[in-house]
Amino acid sequence: MARKYLQKGDTITFTNAGSAIAAGAVVAMNDLVGIADTDIAASTGTGSVSIEGCFEVTKIAGTAWNLGDSVDWDASAVAFGKGITPAAGDVLLCAVCIEAAAAGATTAKIKLTPGAGTGQ
Repeated sequence: MARKYLQKGDTITFTNAGSAIAAGAVVAMNDLVGIADTDIAASTGTGSVSIEGCFEVTKIAGTAWNLGDSVDWDASAVAFGKGITPAAGDVLLCAVCIEAAAAGATTAKIKLTPGAGTGQ
């Protein structure tokens, strides 16, 4: 079969099967994490989701992050964390820290790492 170019790959079209998603919200998709580029309506709404790039995100306070640390999506905390105890809906190793963040910080800067995550 011949290869067909589809798209650049930094964003994908996502069809929502659940509740409405606000622009800027994290979208966990099995082993993949993205950031909604637009509001996405509930149920069968579709919208653009960035699966590559650097973002400032909500961080779980309590652990310092260093440049290059792998970080995880914690679904129950609705935030990114480092070394979380995996639970349903979490995606491990889905991003890396791109700027050090203090233990008490509640936001941090990350780079999404598509293809590296492991969904729980």
